Amino acid sequence: MADHQEVSVTLPSDPASVSTARKYVAEVLVEWGLPQACETADIIRLIVSELATNAVQHTFGQSPTFTVDVQLERDEQLRIGVTDSHPRWPQRLPAAVQQDNGRGMVIIRSLTAECGGRLSVAPTAEGGKTVSIALPWNVPVQT
Repeated sequence: MADHQEVSVTLPSDPASVSTARKYVAEVLVEWGLPQACETADIIRLIVSELATNAVQHTFGQSPTFTVDVQLERDEQLRIGVTDSHPRWPQRLPAAVQQDNGRGMVIIRSLTAECGGRLSVAPTAEGGKTVSIALPWNVPVQT
């Protein structure tokens, strides 16, 4: 496998794009050797769903599209980032707040940490942001 692999897709900020983003990432990871029916694949699909949902719901229509970037470095680290053009960064809710939604970042942070990874948010040059995860790439070598 190459030292660096990278793909991306830009989708409209529409609820239907969440499943498209999830499916796209899942297909790419299968191509890169991650078995579709494993716990890591399930966790990544959930994280991508949450990241894409945040890009659609919390940009308040001010980001017409969002981009999902998937990178694999030297078969060691997987990075998935979702970029939108809205300047507002994700907000962390206090644990005591009772709401039906707004727990996406808590879910993403928890699942990422459980996998030995990290979550980050970075501004873009255009004034938006990229919310990304970095995970160790623990794919069994196929013989």
